[in-house]
Amino acid sequence: MLMIERSFIQNSLKLQRVRDYILSEFKHAAISEVEVKRTPLGEKIIIKSSRPGIVVGRKGKNISSLSETLKQMFNLENPEIEVVEVENPFLDPRILAEDIAMRLERYGPNVFKSAMHKTIEKIMRAGARGAEITISGKVPGARAKTWRVSKGHLKKSGYPAQYLIKEAKTYATLKVGKVGISVKILPPDVVLPDDVKIAEANTVGNNE
Repeated sequence: MLMIERSFIQNSLKLQRVRDYILSEFKHAAISEVEVKRTPLGEKIIIKSSRPGIVVGRKGKNISSLSETLKQMFNLENPEIEVVEVENPFLDPRILAEDIAMRLERYGPNVFKSAMHKTIEKIMRAGARGAEITISGKVPGARAKTWRVSKGHLKKSGYPAQYLIKEAKTYATLKVGKVGISVKILPPDVVLPDDVKIAEANTVGNNE
């Protein structure tokens, strides 16, 4: 039983390293999620991105290169890679968090406020019920602070906060150090426990 548990843990760690490697290699490809599934024929890797062309590469060059790297680095025998386009990147917290991080690294910490406000406006225009963006670190001064902007309806506790809100966290590496970035989104199609609909009563007139 102990050997089975160890094997399960080792496989889980290896698959997590595969995810981390792909995310780091395609950092600017706006990847939302890397899903790794074990199948009888090998591992199936699903990469969800709002820029699938960057992941695939010209004539599939990046996919071929990634497949060979996964075989050599992680001993995956027959990795099957599928790239799926994210329909609405402005409702995907991971893509947005990475985009903010990229902006801070490219333009410096002084743009953090505009990056936060522009991003949350795009989220709300995409139809989200609520959103919150938090940046923590030495921006723009020498002391670490936490800056937060929010809009709409966003639960802070209970079932909705735990299971209905989509959240992603990342960090930007700046000259002053690492800056943490968190994006929370309440999707437009979520039904909250306290949503109330008032049904109209049907009245039937009696003719005398």
